[in-house]
Amino acid sequence: MEVQTAPIKKGAKMKIMSPAFKENDTIPKKYTGEDANLSPPLHIEDIPDRAKSLALVVEDPDAPSGTFHHWVLFNMNPRTTDIHEGSVPVISTQGRTDFGDTEYGGPKPPSGEHHYFFNVYALDTVLSLPRGIRAEELEKEMQGHIIDQASLMGRFAKH
Repeated sequence: MEVQTAPIKKGAKMKIMSPAFKENDTIPKKYTGEDANLSPPLHIEDIPDRAKSLALVVEDPDAPSGTFHHWVLFNMNPRTTDIHEGSVPVISTQGRTDFGDTEYGGPKPPSGEHHYFFNVYALDTVLSLPRGIRAEELEKEMQGHIIDQASLMGRFAKH
């Protein structure tokens, strides 16, 4: 399942945004693999009270080989409202990106403009998954546990 294409449920209220770029804007170069490769600051609002954990998956559906995962975080504290630039929430577990790492890997498209989705999920459970799992396994385990979700899309083109 391609999570970024999952429809936002009717009545979804949660929001994700970044002070570094707005929806459909260009992601600043310092948050990409062409520069400092820092994770951008993110802000999450209206997290459901009944959420037991949050997950974040950053993906590029425009990659030549199919959806490419740039960051996989799960079991974040459901009270996490801010993820600071270049940091990981203290209470969280990182999965494996398609770069093969367990850390943020910024946009570095081979050619043309790509779209990057920062998808946050409020879950009704804490997942029993190990560090370093792939996004596909996380997405499978989240099924039936997503109580709300939100997405922020930024763009970046090779320079």
